[in-house]
Amino acid sequence: MDLSEIASEEQTSLGTIRIADDVVKVIAGLAAIEIKGVAGMSGGLAGGIVEMLGRKNLAKGIKVEVGEKEAAIDLSVIIDYGVRIPDIAAQIQESVKNAVERMTGLTVVEANVNVQGVAFASELKEEEHRVR
Repeated sequence: MDLSEIASEEQTSLGTIRIADDVVKVIAGLAAIEIKGVAGMSGGLAGGIVEMLGRKNLAKGIKVEVGEKEAAIDLSVIIDYGVRIPDIAAQIQESVKNAVERMTGLTVVEANVNVQGVAFASELKEEEHRVR
């Protein structure tokens, strides 16, 4: 494993505990998509169209910066049409902060939510058919 991919490392009496960046990303992604109103993670703009990622790509659409004890997380999401964006974003921030801190022991100092798109019900059904 490349040491640049290690998010957290702790020395115990029995040895070293290492947590990879991708682990922090997946925890954050799972915590985000649990929120009602989140359609999925966003992989960014692909040819001017926001790319929606399925559950298999939870680490994508998330950037983490991790120090020895703290983490800053940037999430790119697609939300469902009709939800109140500030409320959903605040729920994502709280969910991600709690999950990452509980599971890794890191302190989340930032959980930035970037809403990159809105999904309509017809788009969600189409996406479900493609994933199956």
